[in-house]
Amino acid sequence: MSEVLNHKQILQKVTRMAFEIYERNIHSSGIVFAGVSGMGTFLASLLANKLREISSLSVEQLEVILDKATISTTAIELSRSLALEGKTVILVDDVLNTGKTLVYAMKPFLDQEIQKMEIAVLVNRSHGLFPVRPDYTGFELATTLSEHIKVDFSENHYSVHLN
Repeated sequence: MSEVLNHKQILQKVTRMAFEIYERNIHSSGIVFAGVSGMGTFLASLLANKLREISSLSVEQLEVILDKATISTTAIELSRSLALEGKTVILVDDVLNTGKTLVYAMKPFLDQEIQKMEIAVLVNRSHGLFPVRPDYTGFELATTLSEHIKVDFSENHYSVHLN
């Protein structure tokens, strides 16, 4: 297992992504970070906190609750109800592999009057079996389908490994 990103590098990627989000959404009426259950929720929290540090934008968070193992047969819900009208929703996950999870994670937002939806991922593996492209990417990594990316957000020791 080889380390692809260490703690310091991940924090630098998060900072850069937050500045990009700010630059593209400076006139937004509000940003809602929607983290996909698990690591996506943690990354959404990191991005939201960094955006709050560097801007005066209204920033909110919620979790997109789904089970990746049974994604096509189980309900996909939001952790809480928020007024999303006119706001920018940024769907966040740790790794973009085929795009399937993010396609399903968009479902709860389809009947909302949001201003726009963007996607942020820490690692983009570029396998693109579904038409999903991230707007914000921490790290682009070409891998084979048999290789695995492991993101670890353990306290004070974040890392990304390729296995």
